[in-house]
Amino acid sequence: MKRAIFPGSFDPITLGHYDIITRGLTLFDELVIAIGINAEKKYMFSVEERKQFIEEAFRDVPKIKVMTYEGLTVDFCKKINAQFILRGLRNPADFEFEKAIAHTNRKLSEIETVFLLTSSGKSYISSSIVRDVIRNGGDYTGLVPDTVRVKE
Repeated sequence: MKRAIFPGSFDPITLGHYDIITRGLTLFDELVIAIGINAEKKYMFSVEERKQFIEEAFRDVPKIKVMTYEGLTVDFCKKINAQFILRGLRNPADFEFEKAIAHTNRKLSEIETVFLLTSSGKSYISSSIVRDVIRNGGDYTGLVPDTVRVKE
């Protein structure tokens, strides 16, 4: 079975993430959306909220599992027997950053990184932009799946 993880903080999940996940499903038998937990980072949404947003968005997709992890992504891959890491690329800066991580991961393990380009209509969306829109009372609904809703 070809199992991949799609790691990220997903604070919150965006339509860009959704695009990569949906397209990644065609490449793998199982896709684990892996929510990384970093104790040093301040999140807008709790890990429980982020997990719920994703689980609800993909509740009818049996090939998707949602899990949380701490530590190195390659260690998590080994733990759950994932052979691939799926990553999305929005722009050249993403490529340079992700390439360095992929080379490091490859040096640490046998895990391959697979890159997909985000669809052009979604390449401008990032979680940090979504958080900024939310903080400033803007309409974020066109940037995230319907399952992402801010408590009023």
